Amino acid sequence: MRRTRGGGSDLSPASLAEGINAEDDQAERREEQQELAEWLIAQREQHLVQTYGYWAVFLAVGLESVGLPIPGETTLIAAALFAGNTHRLSLVYLVAVASVAAIAGDNLGYLIGRGGGYRLLRRYGHRVHVDEAKLKVGRYLFDRHGGGVVFVGRFITVLRTYAAFLAGTNMMSWRRFLGYNAAGGILWAALVGTGAYLLGAAAHRVGTVVTVASGVLVVVIIAALIFYMRRHMKRLEKRAAQAYPGPLDDASEPSAAR
Repeated sequence: MRRTRGGGSDLSPASLAEGINAEDDQAERREEQQELAEWLIAQREQHLVQTYGYWAVFLAVGLESVGLPIPGETTLIAAALFAGNTHRLSLVYLVAVASVAAIAGDNLGYLIGRGGGYRLLRRYGHRVHVDEAKLKVGRYLFDRHGGGVVFVGRFITVLRTYAAFLAGTNMMSWRRFLGYNAAGGILWAALVGTGAYLLGAAAHRVGTVVTVASGVLVVVIIAALIFYMRRHMKRLEKRAAQAYPGPLDDASEPSAAR
């Protein structure tokens, strides 16, 4: 927007139109940059899939499930698109490979959480205000709602990466974890792989929308959990203490019914 000789802003129609056009140009450039970034990511994933095939899917999905920020779902989408366009990969094999990778990676993440994550919290948790009472609350909540967290977490971006680790850290029963984990992993691989195979080029755009929506959902869930925990922490600590009487390390199984 231009300024007049007296130093004030020029509010003439021509000046206002110029300012609006400049803002539109900036928004258009940002959109073009975002589209370019998405295209480059898609090209990278397609190159990996074309070069390494099923191994690219297995490693990406498996490493993401362990807890590393690897684009496992994006790689599966790219592989399904490649399969649909070239028929050089089998959709059935892709779904099977992604399912196995998701289950295996999650179980490794669970073991890391149960061994290392829990010990770290026991030793250093007090530095971040996580004492034994709050550890009992975490185990209490996962004992009752951990199955839902593990299953639904497979379909949400951030939870897909860390749900297994959190389940292990909170000492969720492995058999229970495995059941929900396997069900979520197989259903996720089938829906994502088949959806991308059928949608074709639109799959990446749909995947971006789903990723953004799930990210917003995670923020809302975390905010709601923080609010709930602050309001009900004392009551939860009391219930957890009844479910796990005595030192937490001795409470391998809860006394309350699951």
